[in-house]
Amino acid sequence: MGQEGVLFAFGLTLLAGLSTGVGSVLAFFSSTTNTRFLAGALGFSAGVMIYVSMVEIFFKARQSLSAVVGETTGYWLTTLAFFSGLLVIGIIDRLVPSYENPHEPRKVEEMKDPVEEWKKGKLKRMGMFSALAIAIHNFPEGLATFTGALQDPALGVSIAVAIAIHNIPEGIAVSVPLYHATGSRRKALGFSLLSGLSEPLGALLGYLLLMHYFNDLIFGFLFAAVAGIMVFISLDELLPTAEEYGEHHVAIYGVVIGMAVMALSLLLFQ
Repeated sequence: MGQEGVLFAFGLTLLAGLSTGVGSVLAFFSSTTNTRFLAGALGFSAGVMIYVSMVEIFFKARQSLSAVVGETTGYWLTTLAFFSGLLVIGIIDRLVPSYENPHEPRKVEEMKDPVEEWKKGKLKRMGMFSALAIAIHNFPEGLATFTGALQDPALGVSIAVAIAIHNIPEGIAVSVPLYHATGSRRKALGFSLLSGLSEPLGALLGYLLLMHYFNDLIFGFLFAAVAGIMVFISLDELLPTAEEYGEHHVAIYGVVIGMAVMALSLLLFQ
C-alpha cells in the first residue's frame, strides 16, 4: 500500500464522514425539507451501494481469495465473509436504542417548532444518544470507504459519495434535538461533525491493525465483509428512511438511477 494511496483513501473517508455537517447546515438554513430530493438521494445512495457490493466488491473479494486458497474454497470464504459483515453491522444496529433511533427521519421545519422547557433535557439526551449511535454505525462505514479506495480509487470515490449522501439525514437527526435543547447552532453542528469523524477513525484503526498483515487473504475477507456491511446499510437504513419521507416512487427511481450510474462508471473505468 503506497503512502499516496493511503492518504487518498483516508481523505475520501474524512470527506464522507464530515457530510453529517451538511445535514446540520440544511437544518439551520433551509426553511422547508425537500422530501423528494432526500428520498431520491437516499434511494440513489442505496442503489449505488447495493450494485457495487453485489457486482464489483463481492466479485473482487472472491477473485482475491480464490487466488490464495483455490476457486471452491475461495467462493465459500467470500460468502462466509459477506454474511459475517451482515452479522457485525446487524449486531451494532441492535446496540442502538430503538426509542432514540438516529435513523428516524427529521425535518428542518422542526428547528422552528417551539419547545417547552421541560422537554429540553429529553431532547438533549436524544441528540447525544443519536450522535453516539451514529458514530458507532459510522465506524464500519469508514472502514468500507477506506478499503474500497485502497483497492480502486474510482471505486472508493463511488462508495464515498454514497456514504456522504447517507450521512446528510443523520446530521439532521443529531442537530434538530440538540439545537432545541441548547439553543446553540455551534454545539449542534459540532456534535454532528463529531459523529461523522468516527468514519476516518474507523479507517485509521483498521489500517493500523491490518497494515502489517495486509495480503490477498486478509484483503479478500475484509472486502467481502464490506460488501455485506454496505448491503445491510442500504436495506436497513437508506431505503426505510427514504420511505419515511413519503416518496416511495421517487426513492425507487433513485435506486434504479444509482445502479445505472454505478454500472456505467464500472464499464467506463474498467
